[in-house]
Formats: sequence, structure tokens, C-alpha cells
Amino acid sequence: MLHKLQGHKNVVYSISFNLPYADKVATGSFDQTAKLWNVEDGKCISTYRGHTAEIVCLSFDPTSTQLITGSMDKTAILYNLETDQEIFTIKKHEGEIISISFNSDGDKILTGSFDYTAKVWDSFSGDLICDLNEHSGEISACQFNYSGNQVITSSIDKTCKLWDLRNTSKSLKTFVGHSDEIMDCTFNLTGTKIATGSSDNTAKIYDVKTLTTEYTLVGHTKEISKVVFDSRGNTLLTGSSDSTCRLWDVETGELKQVLEGHKEDIFSCAFNYEGDTIITASKDNSCKIWSNKLENY
Repeated sequence: MLHKLQGHKNVVYSISFNLPYADKVATGSFDQTAKLWNVEDGKCISTYRGHTAEIVCLSFDPTSTQLITGSMDKTAILYNLETDQEIFTIKKHEGEIISISFNSDGDKILTGSFDYTAKVWDSFSGDLICDLNEHSGEISACQFNYSGNQVITSSIDKTCKLWDLRNTSKSLKTFVGHSDEIMDCTFNLTGTKIATGSSDNTAKIYDVKTLTTEYTLVGHTKEISKVVFDSRGNTLLTGSSDSTCRLWDVETGELKQVLEGHKEDIFSCAFNYEGDTIITASKDNSCKIWSNKLENY
């Protein structure tokens, strides 16, 4: 472990590196604030107070000059990191916003909500572009692929859906197989693989081209709340309520390493761009930064 980030007054629920630079980390907390941190020394740079409820998701734009936060107050706020000022607030969801991200061009924002929908927004104006409305339960996560032409959404309805943004009237594919709620979903950098993490304590890796399941990853003893690929797509990182993170080989489905040190549930985790540093956030109100020095990594 390299650093422990302390300063939030409640659970740290969401974290994000400012990729590809990875010199800053943003954290979102149940204390209704987001914080910006320096990775090198672990010091807090800025604190953002605009929400009236827990912040549960956040994302840097591709230039790392903006940060968007999503909250249980049903809104998302876009901040200018150079001035620390609010740019605009998204207010059209009818439920809590649980997932948020930019596309790789930075001109669109994707939000997922407990109102069963995901929405795509213009990042310059804040205007709504389209609705993705097919799930029968609350959205748990959503993400653009790198090209920005596809989106995945996961839900407590136990499914993950693949969407083509050129035609959003119907999803391209519904992935099934989990026996309980899907808590998170993610693309790899090239958009060729999808991973999901579930309350059934397993993660799954899917092939986007064949639309089939490649591996079911078994090892966690409680629900998996977060899944994320490293930038090279070799490793999948899973964070769980069993207080551990696990690193998995994407090509073989085998377990590489277990990260232990948190005292309570892990809600979020992330790689830096090089894949040699990992950050984890936990219900124990702390974040930990780890050096990822795996043999043959």
C-alpha cells in the first residue's frame, strides 16, 4: 500500500483516476461531497459541495479539466476543475443517479438511474440526447465503449444489455446467467470484452463479437460491487463486500492476486493508465493506493 486517503466524514463510495495522467484521484462520499486528491502525496486539493444527498458516482472528462458527480438527490453536477465552479446540473432523472461517465471524445455524458433508465446527454449544453429504456429494474451501472458508438447497462433485474447508439429503439443483446442482481458492468479498452459483477458473488467475462460468456469468476465470498479492466485488457479487477479486491487473468479466467487490508465492504476500485497502481475505496471510510507489481504482468 502506498497511501491512505483520509478526509471524508462518511463512506467513500466512488473513486476515479484522471486517466491517462493518473496524477489525481476523485472521490465521492456519503458525506455529500466529492474531493480531488494528489496521488503522489495523498493530499486533498479541492472539495466540491453541491449535492444534497450521497455522491455515489463520478467521472473525469478525457482532458481532466472537468468532473461530473452523480447523487442520490437525483441530479448530476458538472464541475470545472480549473475554477472549481459548477458548469451545469442535470435534473431530468426521476430516480437516484447511480452511474455516470463521459465518452472518449468528451462530448457526451452517460447516466444510469434507479428510475430504470440510462440517458445520454450533450456535455456542452446539458441537453438530453436519448433514453435507453428496456430494463425491468433499477440500473446499477452503464458505460460507453471507447469508440462511443455502443453502451452497456446493467440492472438489478439480473441482466446486462448492449446498445448501439445509432439505433436506441432496441438493445442489441441481453446477457443473462447471473442468479442475482448485477451490481456493475464494464467494457475493456478496445470494446471487445464486457465484464459484470453480481450479488451472486461471481463476475462474468463476455465476448462482444460472439455475444457469448467466456468465463465465470468464482472466489469472492460476498457480492461483487465493482469490475474494471486494466488498460491493456490483460487483467480484471473485482471489488467485493468481502473486504477484498481480486485480480484475474482475462485470457484464462484464473485468479492472480488478492488485495487484503480494508476492514469493511469495498465499494469501488480502479487502475491507473499503466496498470501498475490500484486505488480502492471502502465502507471503512478510507481509500488505499496499491502498487500492482505482478510477476509476468
